[in-house]
Amino acid sequence: MTELGLFFSRKSVNRSDVSRKTGISKTRLSELANSTSTKLRADELYLIALAIDVDPCELLKDVCKGLKLVD
Repeated sequence: MTELGLFFSRKSVNRSDVSRKTGISKTRLSELANSTSTKLRADELYLIALAIDVDPCELLKDVCKGLKLVD
């Protein structure tokens, strides 16, 4: 499961509602939530945040919390 998938679980996000509100297919949302090789686009992140009434910056920080700069 990806960080987005974990976020969905913690917040009890209904993916069908997100799909309906954003136009992102349920299949794509499932891939984003479960496959670490699937890349989340900025526009998708923004739309998902709007659909679940979360600050896009909060969602970005949560989804990208494992990223670090190279020394």
